[in-house]
Amino acid sequence: MSDTVTEAPRGYAPTGKNTGVVKPKGTSRIRAHEGLDTIEIRARKPEWLKVRSPGGENYLQLKRMMRSKSLHTVCEEAGCPNIGECWEAGTATFMILGDVCTRACKYCGVAHGMPTGLDLDEPRRVAESCEAMGLEHVVITSVNRDELPDGGAGIYAGTIREIRNRLPECSVEVLIPDFKGDEGALATVLEARPAILGHNLETVERLHPDVRPGGRYWRSISFLGASKKIAPTILTKTGIILGMGEEPPEIRQAMADLREASVDILTLGQYLRPSPQHIPVARWVTPEEFTEWKRIGEEEYGFRHVESGPLVRSSYHAKEQAREVQAGGPGSIRDVMEADVPAPAEILPNLNLVQLELGRPGLDQG
Repeated sequence: MSDTVTEAPRGYAPTGKNTGVVKPKGTSRIRAHEGLDTIEIRARKPEWLKVRSPGGENYLQLKRMMRSKSLHTVCEEAGCPNIGECWEAGTATFMILGDVCTRACKYCGVAHGMPTGLDLDEPRRVAESCEAMGLEHVVITSVNRDELPDGGAGIYAGTIREIRNRLPECSVEVLIPDFKGDEGALATVLEARPAILGHNLETVERLHPDVRPGGRYWRSISFLGASKKIAPTILTKTGIILGMGEEPPEIRQAMADLREASVDILTLGQYLRPSPQHIPVARWVTPEEFTEWKRIGEEEYGFRHVESGPLVRSSYHAKEQAREVQAGGPGSIRDVMEADVPAPAEILPNLNLVQLELGRPGLDQG
């Protein structure tokens, strides 16, 4: 029986945090799961997905530092399974621009709602924390801030520069939103010269409208292509979550589409359901299948590096990627697509069946 019963609507947010005006994620039902036997949220996870609960000395020290400086990490907000391993190693992914996202993606554990302010001092505090930790590689991500004129691009650029001023040898990786397709906002971030420019595609084209209704599939891909046009020597990176109902040919097509934008690095990991308000897991992907997708991505499609495994997330082994992978030049996709096309949630915000058209913009789908 499919586990698609949604709890009574309520806000979702990590405990003990000031999250502003938080809204429910909405229904967990999506079209792609009709007729599927999805996995119940209480079902036992496979052995390969079990990790130790965090609680080591470095983990606790880093958690205290984040709280004392009123900083956020996506490690906590999104419930990353690698938080113990990464924090014990003294690395973390800072989440700037607050901890409330203006979009309600169906897979994401970050709180959804309307942010209550903009912290202009945040870049300095993030840089101070990086300096105190003596970091060699820093990953900066954020919630979506669609209500801001630049989507928060200026805060990203300021954070990169503050870290560089304090730690000149530290490489900085950013995992940015799509800024609603604003190429000027993308250029603002790239002008600050991050080592890696990341933006996650998250899923295949067929599932994209339902699980990521605030974005658009080709906007995300072409945003990465535009990054190569603006700054061809900066590595580009994206991530896809498996286990949400995608089929193998669709994964292959997403790889091919991303390579048209000359994306250098691809990460592949298992979807884990954060709460009953989020879509169910469609299947558990085995470690052997992840190994095969790494081979396919690198040998058949030409990604310069594929990080693939059940517990892999965007920033997993990010320092090694920044040191060892060389950027390729621009691909055939160089201009932002769908920048002026509303996202599914903007067209029919109260419905689940939000987008009927699929296919690359500008091509005859007949």
